[in-house]
Amino acid sequence: MRKHILSSFVLIWTAFFFISCTSKSVDNSNLEEGKNQGNTRKERGQGEQADEKRAHEENVRKDFSEKEMDSVHLSMLKFNSLGIKVDTIPTRALAGVVDVNGRLELFPQHKAIVTAILGANVTDIKVIEGEKVKKGQVLAYLSHPNLTNLQTTYIRAYNQMQFLEKEYDRQKRLYDEGIGSGKTYQQTQADYQTMKGEAKGFEAQLKQLSIDVGKVRKGNLFQYVPVVSPIDGYIEKVFVQTGQFVNPETQMLSIINNDYIHADLLVFEKDVHKVREGQKVSFTVESVQGKILSATIFSVAKNFEQSPRAVHVHAEIDQKEHFLIPGMYIKGKIYTERAPVKALPEEAIIVEEGKPYIFMAEIHQEGGKMEWVFNPVEIRTGISNQGWVEINLLEPLPENAKVAWNNAYYLIAEMKKGEIEYEY
Repeated sequence: MRKHILSSFVLIWTAFFFISCTSKSVDNSNLEEGKNQGNTRKERGQGEQADEKRAHEENVRKDFSEKEMDSVHLSMLKFNSLGIKVDTIPTRALAGVVDVNGRLELFPQHKAIVTAILGANVTDIKVIEGEKVKKGQVLAYLSHPNLTNLQTTYIRAYNQMQFLEKEYDRQKRLYDEGIGSGKTYQQTQADYQTMKGEAKGFEAQLKQLSIDVGKVRKGNLFQYVPVVSPIDGYIEKVFVQTGQFVNPETQMLSIINNDYIHADLLVFEKDVHKVREGQKVSFTVESVQGKILSATIFSVAKNFEQSPRAVHVHAEIDQKEHFLIPGMYIKGKIYTERAPVKALPEEAIIVEEGKPYIFMAEIHQEGGKMEWVFNPVEIRTGISNQGWVEINLLEPLPENAKVAWNNAYYLIAEMKKGEIEYEY
């Protein structure tokens, strides 16, 4: 009996424990589900708030964009104080522009390399780099025993030529009179012509050495050979030193004549058809900021460079400044054909968000007071030249409509004063 009662008690307690655990599990499950539902509602609420925020921002931007294009109203006092100029859009002849790069250069005939002509020693150098020289001016002196030998050889050849010339004249008279031998006459003639050629050859060599052959004939021999300048210009480089032996092909000095410096410009293939002789060029030197120089095209090459594919255009500089040196890098503009176009000064145009605008101007009477009203007009721009810009209207303006010729920056700033501010 006791065993039966005890077994029943254990069975009841076990059942109670199982029911309790099951109930707790259900409660925990319900609690977790409620928590998840709460999180979902919270996330949904946050998403709705973000959507509302984005929509608000979009509306603000839209309102601001619309406001940017509102009119600007200026009282007569404000209009006059700003000095705004108002008039119709004029027609103006503007030249097209081709942007170019290049260098300052000299043609080969305005550069010279001075050589020794004969093998000799440098005994004296008379100039320094950068010095201005004239054509024929002595730059250096050379000396060598061969120089004396050349002069004495010339004297012998010249004197022998003089003797043979007289003998030739004598044999010719005898031959003409029928007294002399024809063979002797011909031999004398040949000897004379041969010696004459030799003497002329030595004479030419001495003249190349800038030696006075007249003085040499009289027995005045020169110990030193002058090296002279072949052109007017400036000493660019001295390659030798005093005492140095130089061969005939040795470069001794280089000379450049900057009086003939010009602009060597590269025009790309797409623009070559626009360029011709006589057109004006404005350019700046890369190393001299703010200085604008002018030039005139005098030559257009007839062949293309391969890299880059462009044509050399040469322009004569109108006023050659002292700081212009061959090799300087330059940037320039070539002004092509002029054409009549609608144009406004640069200060009449403002670019906003990548779009150019001008301002149409009207005068209104409001409450007995006169005021100016400016409305922005989107345009497209064309060529620009000397402070003027070609204007292309997207839509036609009213007949005789007036526009602002200046202060576009101020007018756009006035439009932005109503910018809408907001906080997130």
